[in-house]
Amino acid sequence: INDFFTKTYRNKVSSFLKPSSSFIGSQQSGRSTYEVRVDLKEVDLKRSYLCGFLTIHGLTETHPQITTFFKGEIIGPHHSFYTLNESWGSNKRNDLQHWGRFPSWRSLEFNPDNDLDNLDIYNNSLNNEFLYMRWKEVFLVPDAKVKDIRGASFAGFYYVCFNQLTGYISGLYFHKCSDKFQQLELAHVPDGGVSPSFCFA
Repeated sequence: INDFFTKTYRNKVSSFLKPSSSFIGSQQSGRSTYEVRVDLKEVDLKRSYLCGFLTIHGLTETHPQITTFFKGEIIGPHHSFYTLNESWGSNKRNDLQHWGRFPSWRSLEFNPDNDLDNLDIYNNSLNNEFLYMRWKEVFLVPDAKVKDIRGASFAGFYYVCFNQLTGYISGLYFHKCSDKFQQLELAHVPDGGVSPSFCFA
């Protein structure tokens, strides 16, 4: 039975979480809602890594469309629920506040006091219905030299909950100087499950 469920979830991962997959939806900040599109370019499940482009529309009048390149950490054997990169500006308390807003995460038997007790959660992460990630925007596209846009922030990162069965993504944007708990909601764009790129499974 366990093998059956393992194969089922992994098949769903390859159907949605793969190179060339696209997701569309919105990000809400206060009373404002912005159209968002995410295009995955590389997915390496063995390294718990992915990357792609995130495009947001209508964030500023001077830049009606902003696209950034992002790198993602997939929570599992290589990445804890705790953000280890200090430059991202988070801490354990902040991490738990954000993860705790996902109903599926609250159902995990997660021990916040001793992360070693959570090894089973990390080692079996790919076999569960929900996969958790952090997405960090790295630079603007096409001009990576631009470091700042007035009225727009890409210095933070997203806490992401990915439903492997439906391809639905729920996320929370965090940056210490931005509105808290900005909600990201994305749905997979159907493509027949065919990818022209290679996925490391």
